[in-house]
Amino acid sequence: AILEIVAFGVTVAVICGGCDLSVGGTLCLGGILAIMVMNAGLPIWLAFVVALAAGAAVGFINGFLVVQQKCEPFIITLGMGMLLKGICQITNAHPLGCKNPSFMDISNAKLFGAVPSLVVYMLLLGAAFYYLMRYTSYGRNCYAIGGNYDVAKYSGIKVIPIKWTAFVISGMTATLAGVLLSSRMNTGNSVYGDTTGMLVNCGVVIGGTSFAGGEGGILQSFIGLMAVQMLSTCMSALSVDGFWQKLIEGLMIVAIIAADCYSRKRKRENV
Repeated sequence: AILEIVAFGVTVAVICGGCDLSVGGTLCLGGILAIMVMNAGLPIWLAFVVALAAGAAVGFINGFLVVQQKCEPFIITLGMGMLLKGICQITNAHPLGCKNPSFMDISNAKLFGAVPSLVVYMLLLGAAFYYLMRYTSYGRNCYAIGGNYDVAKYSGIKVIPIKWTAFVISGMTATLAGVLLSSRMNTGNSVYGDTTGMLVNCGVVIGGTSFAGGEGGILQSFIGLMAVQMLSTCMSALSVDGFWQKLIEGLMIVAIIAADCYSRKRKRENV
């Protein structure tokens, strides 16, 4: 559920023709900031606000560098993720426990005594993002920008603020997921999110949301990331050695992305 929540925001950025590899560091930062706020004696709702504001700030900087300054999103967001992981070492690389006992209830409660609260949050956010991308002008404009940036620009679409906002959304969903993960574990930790950026972006592409932009959607990303997680779970259940698991997952990711690139190449040639 945590990774799916991150994937919803990343999908918006990818559909606009970008990518966001900083979500691992952003997730880590969100959880640590929230716990620091609560340990200072402030209420839980304020901890969420601070975390979301931090995610929005990260997304704003990513958007400025990628959209306004025309930098390569892969490099910029990868570097931002590394920077944030370094900032998260303010805890001296030690787990940061939360002193507010109510914080754990957010992610560990069960609806009707059976459905985990994290699943409920994931489904609600998934439905909201699906509606945003399919039934609003913002979502349609995102597809237009990812499909052809120049055509969208000359059609009157405000390409810069819309694509910029996509990175802000990605940052905010990452920090929200970080707070929920820290609630689940009742700690913030600098090791959280080490592989989240690459895993989520690859899961999004595996679901059919192309890195070229303009294709895919929230449902496709949900299915793609679910497939990656199911593969990992099944291999663990079958006692497949760890190095074989990494090898198989890597081969699958390379094959899917290579197929995506080949498909886009054929489309360009046909045009």
